[in-house]
Amino acid sequence: MKITTRITELLDIEYPIIEGGMAWVGTPKLAAAISNAGALGTIGSGNMTPDILREKIKEIKHLTNKPFAVNIIMLNPYVEELIKVVIEEKVPVVIFGAGNPAPFIKDLKDKNIKVLAVVSSDNLAIRLERSGVDAIIGEGMECGGHIGDVTTLVLIQKLTEVLSVPVVAAGGIATGRAIAAMFALGAEGVQVGTAFIATKECEAHQNYKERILKAGIRDTVVTGVKLGHPARVIKTPFSKKMLKLETNSPEEAEEMLVGSLKKAFINGDISQGSFMAGQSAGLVKEIKSVDALLKDLMKEAFESVEKLTRKFSIKETSKT
Repeated sequence: MKITTRITELLDIEYPIIEGGMAWVGTPKLAAAISNAGALGTIGSGNMTPDILREKIKEIKHLTNKPFAVNIIMLNPYVEELIKVVIEEKVPVVIFGAGNPAPFIKDLKDKNIKVLAVVSSDNLAIRLERSGVDAIIGEGMECGGHIGDVTTLVLIQKLTEVLSVPVVAAGGIATGRAIAAMFALGAEGVQVGTAFIATKECEAHQNYKERILKAGIRDTVVTGVKLGHPARVIKTPFSKKMLKLETNSPEEAEEMLVGSLKKAFINGDISQGSFMAGQSAGLVKEIKSVDALLKDLMKEAFESVEKLTRKFSIKETSKT
């Protein structure tokens, strides 16, 4: 099942679905599997150095000839060097997050690189549209990882009201019903993160995947609020300890965070690892292949639209 939107045409993809730029989780193997299956896979550069990112880009080029993206976090101290790498490696799409990438947009677009940006507010989105961004990803607070303070439901309605560029909805999307709902709000694509962790191609530790499968919709917490960088993670002994330390010993809390994503992804360590995941973890119930997940998502999205169309069938009333 296919759908054509400005996002599918812009990114040259079959499905209007983008992999969230998840640090550690967004490996070349997973990103390539997603791109090969018809969506847009994304390498999550996180805190990578330029040399490591270049290596990952070369790796994905051996795994797919389809479009893929690199997610660049503005907080990375090597951000300017990372920009040079994606230009030199002719990366098709760059997705920015955690900041304002306006100074880099023109240089990337001059090299025919598509530029998207993740936002959690309409104000930044409007500024980035003026700076020439190709599309905006509106990420609500339901998402995993670093979050804003507005829900996806409200954010997408506002962004589609004030922007001319296409809008991609992110945060809380792990079902075809959610995709249909976001399209009803005016989105032309969606970004999926947590559901891709629970796939066969994802290289996360099995403990990570099991945590998602066992989670309910209330089994995530937001850590880091008092440290200035809130992030949604699955409830674990580590996250509970973090919440206490943020108030009593912020310095110790910051030290604990160092390397915690790696410990979750590589070792599945619930005592020292930070398992980033969104509230949609409570909707993920089985581990599928990437291809099966994408097909199921689109099938359910189309079925949801059909059901809604039947419910909203309009009959004209005769006038007397």
